[in-house]
Amino acid sequence: MTKSQTIPATTADPTVAAGSAQFLAPVVIGLQALVVNGKQAHWNVRGANFIAIHELLDSVVTHAQDWSDTAAERIVALGLPIDARLSTVAEKAGKSAVRAGFTQWDVMVRDIIADIDAVLVDVKAAVDGLDEVDLTSQDVAIEIMRGLEKDRWFLVAHLAE
Repeated sequence: MTKSQTIPATTADPTVAAGSAQFLAPVVIGLQALVVNGKQAHWNVRGANFIAIHELLDSVVTHAQDWSDTAAERIVALGLPIDARLSTVAEKAGKSAVRAGFTQWDVMVRDIIADIDAVLVDVKAAVDGLDEVDLTSQDVAIEIMRGLEKDRWFLVAHLAE
């Protein structure tokens, strides 16, 4: 006869888990919205800088997807679920500056910068709030902020004169 043993999913303090999820969940949703809108921008950007912006937007999307996964997995590792269903993300994505159709590269870059800035508001709130809750979760938020700010810089550089 085989014995089975139940292993708890996490040993995290429920207060720490709830606090971390409170700050990281909006980051996950915002990043998923950036993924959706970044792909929209990628497909519809037009103009003289097309190829550079088209390829850069793919990098922004890939990074946002990776960071979203990291933040979501942190929440789950602490023992809580994450709601990143399409309907949840759509609510956030609908507030995007990205336009529905073909758009000139400089306008599209400004739109994506505005979307990154919106995500950075939640990320900065996470960095600040997690300082008192869970330093490991704060590290996740800091890494996301560092990367988003770098992607933002790459986009802003295209607009510099």
